[in-house]
Amino acid sequence: MKALIFAAGLGERMRPLTDATPKPLLRVGGRPLIAWHLDKLAALGVDEVVINTAWLAEQFPATLGVGRAFGLRISYSHEGATPLETGGGLWHARELLGDAPFIAVNGDIWTDYDFARLPREPAGDAHLVLVDNPAHHPRGDFVLDADGAVHDGDGDTPRLTFSGIGVYRPGLLRDWRTVFSDAPGAREVPPRFPLAPLLRAAMKRDAVTGERHGGAWTDVGTPQRLAELDRALDRGAAAGAH
Repeated sequence: MKALIFAAGLGERMRPLTDATPKPLLRVGGRPLIAWHLDKLAALGVDEVVINTAWLAEQFPATLGVGRAFGLRISYSHEGATPLETGGGLWHARELLGDAPFIAVNGDIWTDYDFARLPREPAGDAHLVLVDNPAHHPRGDFVLDADGAVHDGDGDTPRLTFSGIGVYRPGLLRDWRTVFSDAPGAREVPPRFPLAPLLRAAMKRDAVTGERHGGAWTDVGTPQRLAELDRALDRGAAAGAH
């Protein structure tokens, strides 16, 4: 099984830390943030990881090489100076990812979620890991039904937050031109577009399942959250961090 780690973001909210270091290579618990994911993926039996890059792209192969230290093969999907967003990043890496379902993980999160729980073959086009809403995202993203179906819900339905961890079939990208027919970025070469509208389109087809992770999860979106996570990992007390 292959995996993609999203690592192409500019890290603008993390400046000045990201002026010289891309966010997934910032250190927490004594090692680069992305290394925690690589260890989890290797333990799961993933044989190849694709890392998409843009900002300070040269630092990734300089730090991670081709993955030997993790027992993996790492390849890089370079997007140029301007990141292609999550959906465009998937599209750009599609040939490296192949025709089978693959795992995709945001490079700027930390979690104790056990990747072995992820389905190798999702029932639909996507399977998402959802978490309780953190203070900085109180409204959440999607609704998780008792039967494991994920959908948008209505305005009054309690939502959970998408963790940035999912399993996807390449077919999720099949109708991207229809979903983004009027989006300026989708007309660029290569196209630039987010993932969430593709997921919502799949939800309308009842093609997205999910699960709730009640353990530790942190969206490392600010220097303060990075420092808090680093202190928690140093104490061995990261559980429950958001």
